[in-house]
Amino acid sequence: LSLSHTHNGTMAAFMRSKVPTYNDDKERIRRFIQEFKDDAGSFKYLETLQQVSNREVDVVTVDLDDVRDSDDGLCESILLNAKRYVNLFSEAIDELKPEPTVELSDNTILDVFIHHRRELAINTADAAEPGLADERARYPPALLRRFEVKFQTPSDEKVLSVRAIQADRIGQLIKVQGIVTRATAVKPQATIVTYACDQCGSEMYQEVTGPAFMPQVQCQSQECTKNKRRGRLYMQTRGSKFEKFQEVKIQELSSSVPPGHVPRSMTIWVQGSCTRQAIPGDLVTVTGIFLPVPYSGYKQIRAGLISETYVQCQILEKKKKSFSDAALTEETLERIEEASLEPDIYTKLASSISPEIYGHEDVKKALLLLLVGGIDRKLKDGMRIRGDINVCLMGDPGVAKSQLLKSITELAPRGVYTTGRGSSGVGLTAAVTRDPITNEMVLEGGALVLADMGVCCIDEFD
Repeated sequence: LSLSHTHNGTMAAFMRSKVPTYNDDKERIRRFIQEFKDDAGSFKYLETLQQVSNREVDVVTVDLDDVRDSDDGLCESILLNAKRYVNLFSEAIDELKPEPTVELSDNTILDVFIHHRRELAINTADAAEPGLADERARYPPALLRRFEVKFQTPSDEKVLSVRAIQADRIGQLIKVQGIVTRATAVKPQATIVTYACDQCGSEMYQEVTGPAFMPQVQCQSQECTKNKRRGRLYMQTRGSKFEKFQEVKIQELSSSVPPGHVPRSMTIWVQGSCTRQAIPGDLVTVTGIFLPVPYSGYKQIRAGLISETYVQCQILEKKKKSFSDAALTEETLERIEEASLEPDIYTKLASSISPEIYGHEDVKKALLLLLVGGIDRKLKDGMRIRGDINVCLMGDPGVAKSQLLKSITELAPRGVYTTGRGSSGVGLTAAVTRDPITNEMVLEGGALVLADMGVCCIDEFD
């Protein structure tokens, strides 16, 4: 018995010594920001902080490869509990941020708001202008921040499919790939709500951390409490802080769906600088934090302990770029010029489509013409004649029809592969669904909509 007690005590002491505290983590983050040097020998993150102070950038991207080189334990902690470390990095940056080296113009609403409060404090209290420390104590830290902290996963981190993300990933930093099936309109989301009292005139601040919040009604200031008044709080929109918010829904790729299964989808919450980057039909890779959100209202009564899950987006990358976005290098342009002089370039290009499939030269040439397209013509009366063609492949089973379709989907900058029954729950064209956030009726695009200005490959077409 005494041995087991001793063993348990030793284990508890060992665990206490191994688990870092809040202050330990903050000190490690401060040390990383101050001491990390890149390959060129410059202080990468200190320079970024200077740019943040000068208002040249508003996103601080922390590469976890850099963190791993500096402190392997800190990198693993961030991967397992990313949301906590976003707040820790933000607090460390607030403390380490240098003074601006350029003259800043007070032109934002927040600048005007704080300037007026300073003037009011000087006029009422006859005191000197409050310093930065006083401002931090008076206002919530998030109200004064003009930057976002984003984590970039290590280069060896595996990209997951929607199906591979299970409940054991809750709270972790993940990387998921899928096709965007729906993107809502960008709307403002309140992060700090400011109230003013109608009796004493004092201001109160409420930080909003979830999708919903309960507005404060009664003033809790010292003056109202002392005079036993029941001051009523009114929301001040100009003094509050809002950020851009968009909900994006992604669906797993058809290549990762097992036979006989329905493609799964996932909700992505996109905020700040990542909004308006993806439209339905884009193939995207999302780096984000996998989190649960409880149901609200009547759904909560029916769902009980079950929660909805979402990914809080950190970095959103488009996998395939459209023709208009693609930038051709000089080397590529030279190769195109050389290839155009070859007499058999048409046959060469056609045979490079699915080279593992023998023959089918005419079919491949037709598919090449489909990929390249013709020239759109606009007549004088405004009528438009398209330059694209449709191709219908008919043949016996096992002559590589589906294989050719899949290769075209991979070659096209914007390609969607589906079956005649529909790849998503909305079929080929579109369906009217209800937006879960705003409760409005919205159109959700099907395969043909997702492949707009691209190639839609429909297999087993009835």
